[in-house]
Amino acid sequence: MAVTTLTQETVTSLSEQVAAPSYDRSRLTPGIVHFGVGGFHRAHQAMYLDRLMNEGKAFDWAICGVGVLPGDARMREALTAQDGLYTLVLKHPDGTREARVIGSIIEYLFAPDDPEAVIEKLADPAVRVVSLTVTEGGYNIHPVTGEFDPESPAIRADLAPGARPATVFGLVTEGLRRRRERGVTPFTVMSCDNIQGNGDVARRTFTAFARLADPELSTWMERAVAFPNSMVDRITPATTDEDREDVARRFGVRDEWPVICEPFTQWVLEERFPGGRPPFEEVGVQVVEDVEPYELMKLRLLNAGHQALAYFGFLSGHHYVHEAAADPAIATFLLDYMDIEATPTLRPVPGVDLDVYKRTLIERFSNPEVRDTLARLCAESSDRIPKWLLPVVREQLAMGGPVTRAAAVVASWARYAEGVDESGAPIAIVDRLKDQLTAIARTQRQDPTAFIANRELFGDLVDDERFVRPYLRALESLRAKGARATVRELAEHRT
Repeated sequence: MAVTTLTQETVTSLSEQVAAPSYDRSRLTPGIVHFGVGGFHRAHQAMYLDRLMNEGKAFDWAICGVGVLPGDARMREALTAQDGLYTLVLKHPDGTREARVIGSIIEYLFAPDDPEAVIEKLADPAVRVVSLTVTEGGYNIHPVTGEFDPESPAIRADLAPGARPATVFGLVTEGLRRRRERGVTPFTVMSCDNIQGNGDVARRTFTAFARLADPELSTWMERAVAFPNSMVDRITPATTDEDREDVARRFGVRDEWPVICEPFTQWVLEERFPGGRPPFEEVGVQVVEDVEPYELMKLRLLNAGHQALAYFGFLSGHHYVHEAAADPAIATFLLDYMDIEATPTLRPVPGVDLDVYKRTLIERFSNPEVRDTLARLCAESSDRIPKWLLPVVREQLAMGGPVTRAAAVVASWARYAEGVDESGAPIAIVDRLKDQLTAIARTQRQDPTAFIANRELFGDLVDDERFVRPYLRALESLRAKGARATVRELAEHRT
């Protein structure tokens, strides 16, 4: 099969196997500025907008992507070379592939090169939504208190007199300041990150930054700017060179950065958009008054469930999520965590059968075609565990309930954080606190509670014997018997 480089000029000549935009992209205008254009955003929000555009709608809601970090230069190069186009490939469990070119991103700005261009785009009256996928760690919040951390070097630099804004906080705040000065309606800030109450977190952190820079502006933001909550869900592994080669071989498309994901997708969005929004509900988005039941379901079952199988799976010698999910002991342990410890902390979820949802999660995790890596799930644990798993622990302790499995997950992270697997091979840990956590983890043979004594991450959990006892039991078993035997014993004792 001939291979065609993906651009606006070539998109209409691609193979019939690849669905292309049916709309005239020259008619699109940006109504959304998005910070953090990665795989998930392109598999999710940008995809929903593309669906609308293929129905002849939302032409004034196209996306202008913004990169803030130095590493975002790669995305700028890829999208600019391809006129904002990319291939989205759904991997079905039976091995079939479904490819579509997404056309909803029409512009990309790289803030380190020209922050003024980003600020002026934010101040443009045509922009009515600013959306975010800046990761769990991108909100600059303390892992225990949940409050904004003003001591971050990047934040301090942005707050210095006369500084050029460089963070998402500085850029968004300056954009809002100019809109206020010019009498332009403020945009809505829409977080799409995996954080409980992500809109509330965004409101708290952005107004906290503004309060340090301009208290009057912060007061106005609290009154005038909407921060809707949302729940987002689609497993989207990092794109590999093998994926690029497969897209070229299978579909005849040379795409520098295609997106590979599972067929399942879900988006639950709070109805709080005073400046207007695309008609997302017409393409499958659930627009509701209260997102919290849905987001707690997802964060405590799917996201925390990923952590439950990640470290045990990796230490057991598995490399991929589907391998760990197919391991009977790990699958049983995961379901027991969800059934016995996570589910009792959830409220009823309108329209959702939680038993069906949990079994569906196991099926999704078991999809061998997605080839999601355990290493990806193990990354940035210091941002994930405190937000996804520890709330389950704290609620169960408050209710007098069990925390055996959640404590074992923390113990498996502590063992993984030592940076050496069970065969003595080094583990390539990816975490903003890597050096600190590894140094602590390597002292836990002499001081078994050293890891959870880090109050910056675990608060006062080290003071509660109901958590410490199962944690130490699992940690000792991991050390003496290994991950396979430990998770097998946990699966066998289902109380």
